[in-house]
Amino acid sequence: MRYEPTLDFAKAQDAADPLRAYRDRFHFPSLGTRELVYFTGHSLGLQPKTVRAAVELELDEWAQYGVEGHFQSTNPWYSYHELLTPPMAAIVGAKESEVVCMNSLTTNLHLLFVSFYRPEKTRYKIISEAKMFPSDRYLLETQVRFHGFDPDDAIVEVAPREGEKLIREDDILAAIEANADELALVFFGGVNYFTGQLFSMPRLTQAAHAVGAIAGFDLAHAAGNVPLSLHEWDVDFAAWCSYKYLNSSPGNVGAIFVHERHGQNLELPRFGGWWGHDKASRFQMKNGFQPMAGAEGWQLSNAPILGMAAMKASLEVFAEAGMPALRAKSEQLTGYLEYTVGLLADEFPDADIKMITPSDPNQRGCQISIDVVGRERKLFDDMIAAGVIADFREPCVIRMAPVPLYNSFEDVFTFGKVMRELLA
Repeated sequence: MRYEPTLDFAKAQDAADPLRAYRDRFHFPSLGTRELVYFTGHSLGLQPKTVRAAVELELDEWAQYGVEGHFQSTNPWYSYHELLTPPMAAIVGAKESEVVCMNSLTTNLHLLFVSFYRPEKTRYKIISEAKMFPSDRYLLETQVRFHGFDPDDAIVEVAPREGEKLIREDDILAAIEANADELALVFFGGVNYFTGQLFSMPRLTQAAHAVGAIAGFDLAHAAGNVPLSLHEWDVDFAAWCSYKYLNSSPGNVGAIFVHERHGQNLELPRFGGWWGHDKASRFQMKNGFQPMAGAEGWQLSNAPILGMAAMKASLEVFAEAGMPALRAKSEQLTGYLEYTVGLLADEFPDADIKMITPSDPNQRGCQISIDVVGRERKLFDDMIAAGVIADFREPCVIRMAPVPLYNSFEDVFTFGKVMRELLA
């Protein structure tokens, strides 16, 4: 697409956008007087307008049925989580038996590590990216210590080369090869939260398996953002939250993927709970945990219905729009944001604006991170006051996500106009 820095161009692209109607199906925050440009879907997605009715239905049926709502409500609570499985499996490219929605992200990762990080005396190391999201780093540190190893020895971080912002995948592959005999697990964020770099998950998975290691991913910034084919890629396990690109409400339930070859192995060690126990005998209340086949065998407790009702409403939007159409718009919209950032960098050389997200669309989702050297937080605060909400990381990295479901080309144009006024 050939971009132009004009409002007429932005409006023409929005008019031709086949997904334009979805914008009206979300609530946009305001500062009391005007609607904001919202570029923070990588932290918290907007609320679909259908969420309120979905949650109120469950509240009304809780009032009407009480405990009998588990079986007599419109969407019986006993099996409510099963309603979420087909659309979620489609989003991550998995078989339905390989996916279940449950718990929260880091909780799910700890549960998965019980099964997939089983270090031995000589094979105990984990390869990960440097500057991963802190919760993932704390996960690795505590898991390694729990098994009696030193994090400084057991965790091998792959960092960008001197003077670079992005991690070269060849360096990851070299680290896997160099630690082949001691490597237990390769664990990366599918999309790095800070730079927006999308890693080649099939390539990393293949490399891990070639040396006898497990491959797992945190997909918090990937699910609902980039195309995924977890089953086809032969990924061993993955987990993700649902409140970023999946728009399911603050802190809502996460989800896991377990490849079917592991899900069918009922002898694989795990922590048990009654919702992961064999469904046919669950209410017999007998001793002896018998896990269900598939990802459901990692469940612990029954479903939190009110949160899942919000998730159900959001996933229905994804099922309707489809990831291929969302990805096509995402590439164009993110490209327009990159183009706009480039114009600002050329117009204001003293601002020293640098984009730290890959310019190759195949190596990113709908996130652009820019480093505005020396401006510190005041520029970001001024952006919000001017009506553009993004995300700030020290010292002055601004992370923006033009989400294809609800952001527009005019949003990007407005961002450029606001930044131009602030930098001037």
